[in-house]
Amino acid sequence: MADSSLPKISELNIPLERDLFCRSLIRELAGTLQDIVGLKESEGYISLVGKHMGEWINKSYQEQLNQDRLNKQQVVDVLVDLKTRINGDFRVIEQDETKVVLRNSRCPFEDKVKDRQCMCMMTSNVFGTITADNLGYAKVVLEETIARGDTECKVIVHFDDTGAPALAEGREYFNLDV
Repeated sequence: MADSSLPKISELNIPLERDLFCRSLIRELAGTLQDIVGLKESEGYISLVGKHMGEWINKSYQEQLNQDRLNKQQVVDVLVDLKTRINGDFRVIEQDETKVVLRNSRCPFEDKVKDRQCMCMMTSNVFGTITADNLGYAKVVLEETIARGDTECKVIVHFDDTGAPALAEGREYFNLDV
């Protein structure tokens, strides 16, 4: 028989809801992956997921805009908009014909991203896939990240390989059909 002096389980103040559960799950999966196979290999696995997510997101925007390919400004707008939709705070701090520099003060994963650098491959691959699928090329440089302990993220997306410094760290993305 239940003890009537105890509160009902459903009335307990447990901070558990779908968003927190999903972010915590992703954090633990990423941490386990980093611990077992190492940072570089875990980045590779998450890159594959990010590529698929980028393809899905890109197709969604292209369908809504009724376009097969987005132009450079549309790509930049999509990168900012998609992060806003998932509770990030990305904003353009610099843009020219060869690149866009974005700052972010709020990660969609919130505090669950700390010490999980491999999770940043979601941003790199989503941004890289969308940019390359529409413009033919992207080089994404994660110059600063909240996951590494920086106060904000600074992400540079190069639109062509002439503007992307060869020695700059980053990942390159290609679409030879553009």
